[in-house]
Amino acid sequence: MVALHEKGTEQTMAEPAPATEQNEGRRIEMLRAAAELICERGFGETRIADVAKRAGVSSALIIYYFGTRDRLLVDALRFSEESFYEAAEKMLAEVSSLRKRLSLLIRWTCVPESDDDIPGAWGLWFDLWAQAFRHNEIKAGRVELDARWRKMIVDAIRSGEDAAELKTTVDARMFALEFAALLDGLSIQVALEDPEVDSDVAYDIAMRFAERELNLAPAAKRG
Repeated sequence: MVALHEKGTEQTMAEPAPATEQNEGRRIEMLRAAAELICERGFGETRIADVAKRAGVSSALIIYYFGTRDRLLVDALRFSEESFYEAAEKMLAEVSSLRKRLSLLIRWTCVPESDDDIPGAWGLWFDLWAQAFRHNEIKAGRVELDARWRKMIVDAIRSGEDAAELKTTVDARMFALEFAALLDGLSIQVALEDPEVDSDVAYDIAMRFAERELNLAPAAKRG
């Protein structure tokens, strides 16, 4: 029998139950509930009891599956990021136009509630960055996810309609590094409602950068 102890309003446990095919569905429900609450309230204000209520389970069951509050929340952040990348990769694979692919990448990061919405939210991304600054476990996960995001950008430009020409004129890896950093910075400005950088301005800044670096002719109109 696993010993539990109280810590404030939360219960903690030494080791979580191992993930299995039998409990995967229930675990996902809990992770999804935790991700929703982190997005709404922030990492620091999300409690096991709140997640349990949202998921329709007991706090003891969440502790059984995840062991600690921090483990639950870290796994929820990773779950959300994985959901984002899986959906993004599938959507990009269905589009051959390089400009359309660039437009999707920009909208996902700089335009709130766009028509191309996929799983993921600014609140989760920002909390993930903040926690990665303080926790090595999250930092390692963030490194992996950043690498996946940059690879997605590289693949998007290397397999587009203009791929053959770009291979000889563009350093895809360097473009991905610069483009990803630009999108991260712009997303923060838009999320914080900077009076000079709204989503339209951010979109145009990012698209103009991509056009210059990839030698694309400017679009006749935005999007």
